Parts: sequence; structure tokens; C-alpha cells
Amino acid sequence: MRVGFDLHVVDGLFQGSRTHVIELFSRVAKLCPEIEFVCLLDDTDAFLKNYPAFDLPNVHLERLAHTGAVRRLMWELPKMQRRLKLDLLHTQYIIPLPSLSKTMVTIHDVLFESHPQYFQPIFRLRSRVLMRWAAFAAEHVFTVSEFSKREISARYGVAAERLTVTTNAADKTRFYPGTEGAELVAGRGLEPGKYLLTVGRLEPRKNHVTLFKAYAALGADAPPLVVVGQKDFGFEAMFEVIRQAGLAQKVHFLENVGDKELPALYRHCLAFAYPSLAEGFGMPPLEAMASGVPVIAADNTALTEVVGSAGLLVESTNVAGLRDALAAVTSDIALRQALAAKGLAQVEKYQWNEAAHRVAAQYRAVLAKGLT
Repeated sequence: MRVGFDLHVVDGLFQGSRTHVIELFSRVAKLCPEIEFVCLLDDTDAFLKNYPAFDLPNVHLERLAHTGAVRRLMWELPKMQRRLKLDLLHTQYIIPLPSLSKTMVTIHDVLFESHPQYFQPIFRLRSRVLMRWAAFAAEHVFTVSEFSKREISARYGVAAERLTVTTNAADKTRFYPGTEGAELVAGRGLEPGKYLLTVGRLEPRKNHVTLFKAYAALGADAPPLVVVGQKDFGFEAMFEVIRQAGLAQKVHFLENVGDKELPALYRHCLAFAYPSLAEGFGMPPLEAMASGVPVIAADNTALTEVVGSAGLLVESTNVAGLRDALAAVTSDIALRQALAAKGLAQVEKYQWNEAAHRVAAQYRAVLAKGLT
């Protein structure tokens, strides 16, 4: 039995789906020693060095050329399905056209359906066709939150028995409270415990504009704001807010943050803010809670599910409300301590191993049907 993991996201911009495939698939491979797994990605040379959890007897690597989506879906993946004689291929969001093996797909969200204004027109059109097809044709569909499950079921008519929630989780070997990594923070010119933090790609849906306006309203005595994220699209407006508010010296943009540095930046921030306009899950708030810091998040989509009552939830476009929340956590140590404790308890509800067991069960069920 041979299962392929499409890991092309590992070669691209850092994003939540990369964390998802690394954390989940490494555990699934360990849970299923009777299955041979093939990891498909471009940079195979660095993969095991960066992700040693995949260094297992039943895992091997095959190079999948890092190309555009059309070539990958219509040529590269079908070619590899045939050459490698895959029984099953697990992809993210969409499946090959044509597919030369059984498929499973993880559709993390369908926000382009519910919040189309935050996505580029060509992406919306492509996704509406290809994700709908994937939801229909795949043997099984996974998603990462109850919110996304409701959306996929309602919009695409996926029956309950074909749709399983496999939530994300924080890697508590990386994200945890304490003092470790203070020197990495200092190396960025930051004082541990004396800065605010947000993490997310620089694009409109992450709502940096509202955050910067709220931050500007805190006044001159506000601690520095650190923004971790790579430029994606539509980021010009946020830099204009920074310019107009005269915040260039107080807002620090970090695009080249490594996997070892990110946990330190979480761990040593005074508070974490995430006023995103829509999320299928929301990994950064979970990682911040696991790091033992107070979280402020938007009260929408899956964020209310992930953060729950463990953080301060505010309406995402309410500048005054976000300013008040930021002011409260920066000035009230008792509030910060209470939120940090609630966050650590909330994180325990999310476990990679539980998600991996659910995926493994579906693999075995589908593969068993193919052998009978």
C-alpha cells in the first residue's frame, strides 16, 4: 500500500498549511508502519534535515518540481501517481486533473466563498471550480475547524460521513512559556517582554490596517509593535497607514524569521494581537497561547472557536475596541497573567496526535476497500 503526500507547500511562502502538513503527516506516517509513504516536494535535499520526524523506514522522498498550480495539477502529479503506482494521494485544497489514483483532500477553508472581497478574482474563480470538484471526487475530505466543516458541508453538499475535522495544534516542543531564546529577541534589537506582536502574511484579510490604526491611538508611550510576515499582495495600504501615523520607528517588520526564532518572538512578547477578518482556523493565536502570552483576536469565523474565552475577542474593524484591548493588556499585569493561564488551558484542546489518528483511520478504511 503506497500513499503519496503532496508537500509542495513546504517549498513556498511560510503559511499555516505548511505547518499542518509537516506536523500531521509526520505523525500519520509513524502511526501506519504498514503503509509506504512518498513525500512529494521540490527541495528533497533539505527536507529530512529540516524535518527529521519524516526519517522513518516507511517514508521516502520523490522530487516534485516547484511549478505553477496548473502544471502541477494537470501534469506533474498525475505523472507521479502513475510512475510511483500510488494507491492514494493526499493533497491540500485541490486534487489532480486527471487523477490516476484514489485521492483524499484537506480543504482548510472556503473563505473565498464567504468572504470573496479578500481574494483576487482569478483565485476565486479557480477555487470555486477546483475545490468544489475536489470535495465531490475525493474519497474523503478533511478540514481544520468546525466552522470550516459547516461551510464546506453547506456550500458543497459533502455528506457527514465523508467529512472529518482534523484540527491544527501547537507544537509544544517549540511553543512554550519561559525565558529561552531571549538572546534571539535581543538580536533583533527588541527588549524581551516589552513589545507587542502579530504574525501573518501581509495581505488585506489579515487586517493589519486596523491593527496599525489602533496601535497609533495608543500614543507615544506604547511598546514597539513587531509584525512577522512575508509580503503577499495588497500590502501598500498598511504601509501608508504607518507613514501617515509616523510609526516607522516603532513598527518593526520581520519577513525572514526562521523556525527557531519564531517561538522566541512569541514567548517574549508582552501580548499578541490577531484582528484577522476571516480564518478557517488561525494558527498564530494558538501558538501564542501555547507560548504563555495573552491574546487579542477578532470575534469572527473560526477564531471564536480556537481562542474561545481564553483571549480578548473584539470586532475586527472596530479601531477603538482594539485600541482599548491593547491598552488593557499592556497596562494590567493581572489581566495578562489571567489570559496567559486561560490560553495554556485552551491549547490542550488541540492535539496533533488526535488529528493524526483520524487521518490514519480513513487511510486504512479506504485502502482496505481497495483490497477487497
